[in-house]
Amino acid sequence: MGTVGKGVMPAVMTMWNADESYNEKETLRYVQWVLDKGAHSISCVGSTGDNISMSTREQKYIMESIIKSVDHKVPVYPGTGRYSTAQTIELSQYAQKCGAEGVLVIMPYYLQPHKRAVVNHFRKLREAIDIDIILYNNPRFCGYEMTPVEIKAMVDEGLINGIKAAHGDANRIHELKYHCGDKLTVMYGHDYAPMEGFFAKADGWLSGMPAIFPKFARTLFDICTIEKDIDKANEYWTRIQPFVDYFITYNTNDPHWHEVFKYVLKCQGFDAGLPRMPLGDLLPEEKKKVDALLADMGDIL
Repeated sequence: MGTVGKGVMPAVMTMWNADESYNEKETLRYVQWVLDKGAHSISCVGSTGDNISMSTREQKYIMESIIKSVDHKVPVYPGTGRYSTAQTIELSQYAQKCGAEGVLVIMPYYLQPHKRAVVNHFRKLREAIDIDIILYNNPRFCGYEMTPVEIKAMVDEGLINGIKAAHGDANRIHELKYHCGDKLTVMYGHDYAPMEGFFAKADGWLSGMPAIFPKFARTLFDICTIEKDIDKANEYWTRIQPFVDYFITYNTNDPHWHEVFKYVLKCQGFDAGLPRMPLGDLLPEEKKKVDALLADMGDIL
């Protein structure tokens, strides 16, 4: 176990053929594009990568193909979290065998287990693998969250050494840094306030938008963390704000962010396919809206 990589970590998408089979060639071409645009590391087969629709066999094959293609040019952190502790361990051990630097593990979801069970889930995982573990703290997907104090206890026990804080608001970044200091790599884990996250001392940005706009994400990271220019960062972020306002649709999930992201990749020259059903393609009128938003963003992409 080392130190979780910092910086921009796109949660890369998975390309599907028309029959929903894995389009390996296009996925790997896309992953290389993400790296060429400045990603410091990547996460694959996570939420943005459609893992919820994959069989265990598929997930293993896809993560292995990406890990081998990247070949340690940057760290790779596959999403391996399942409700089942045994399945989480199986996928995580396979990721370690393939050469992943760590794993991104969402908390057990759906049945909303009590906190003792959640901590024990990660305790068993820690006993089973030697690589980094990034806790994916997503209250919207899981129906509960681990608090900063509970996370500190997990860090002190050595169960995790990174976290994707997916609450959205940047105050969680400050709280985690206050309680855990440098013992925990804290990644801002949403798409509507990464600038605020960086200025709250987030170590990086791990989410979906860096997977479709990796150049933008890297530039924003550099402005905030190297140049430390708040005014410049605010001006830069303002150029993408209309797109963020468009695709974050919590009240209806329509259009769905996953459908939007796939279409954005298509607009940038990738045979991205569609999300696996039950999601599908954007409506024609929504595509026109995205086309206009992309045109307005221009050279920041």
